[in-house]
Amino acid sequence: MKKVMIVATALLFLAAAASPTLAFHGKGRRGGPYAGSGVCGNPAAMQVLNLSADQKAKIEALRTAHLKEVKPLRDKLFSRSGDLKILWLEKNPNQEKITSMQKEIRALRDQIQDKRTSHHFEVMKVLTPEQQEKFRTACMRGGKGGRGPGQGMGRGPGQGMGRGMGM
Repeated sequence: MKKVMIVATALLFLAAAASPTLAFHGKGRRGGPYAGSGVCGNPAAMQVLNLSADQKAKIEALRTAHLKEVKPLRDKLFSRSGDLKILWLEKNPNQEKITSMQKEIRALRDQIQDKRTSHHFEVMKVLTPEQQEKFRTACMRGGKGGRGPGQGMGRGPGQGMGRGMGM
């Protein structure tokens, strides 16, 4: 009975912790990841690039394919992150299981980052040399209207193990 209560509490904790994240990355106020067809996840970057209708269509197709490709990885990452939290909530956490789960989570993040990098290269193939420079400035350097490298699925305060749990 105690284990059931611990698991139920952990699931309730995960649901509460996930609500703001889902509102931000899901169908919340922004409409999901890469909302607004913006290149590099920001609609303002689309205006900076001054894309033609053909380029917009091609980039939107690339974006859709990319999101479809990474969705299973993101879902698995979210699930494994929850599993890791549950492992930490056990009365006697198993270091070997936790370490193994952390390695799996890192591998999933690496796969997602590799796919994001490939996606950016595919987008750049659609752009003119001038637009490529603007893309690099706006998206890759964190400049006007963009995000810096490694951001987007970044981990803010309170997300991830060790933060928010007093560790």
